[in-house]
Amino acid sequence: MLLSTRFIIIDDDEINNMICAVTLKKISADVNIKTFLDPAAALAHIAADYANPDEDHKAILFLDLSMPVMNGWDFLQRFNQFDTAIKDRVKIYILSSSDDRRDLDKAKSDPNVIDYLVKPLTRETIRQVTESQNKG
Repeated sequence: MLLSTRFIIIDDDEINNMICAVTLKKISADVNIKTFLDPAAALAHIAADYANPDEDHKAILFLDLSMPVMNGWDFLQRFNQFDTAIKDRVKIYILSSSDDRRDLDKAKSDPNVIDYLVKPLTRETIRQVTESQNKG
């Protein structure tokens, strides 16, 4: 069972975005999934959709690290400047093909990153995310 029904996927790889969306829809058909190839567009979406204090929706965000123009680290730097009300509504998971320990350590040091996951997104990965959200 999914705790959240809203997901944001940020990756410059369309195929990975499709894999994530299909995997999520296999678990729950009524999920709301927004995919972004451009992290700047995702930031604009988050700023617009999660800033209203009257809205109570939350999202789980899967973020790739290696992207051109704005990489995942750049995204996190800009995301960290958002108001706390926005940051509290978006739970970020790094979803990367990198298994570099330095990336893992850097991600774990960011207060807005919940966990570091290695691609591809699988049912097991979603189970882990759901369990961590239930604990939090």
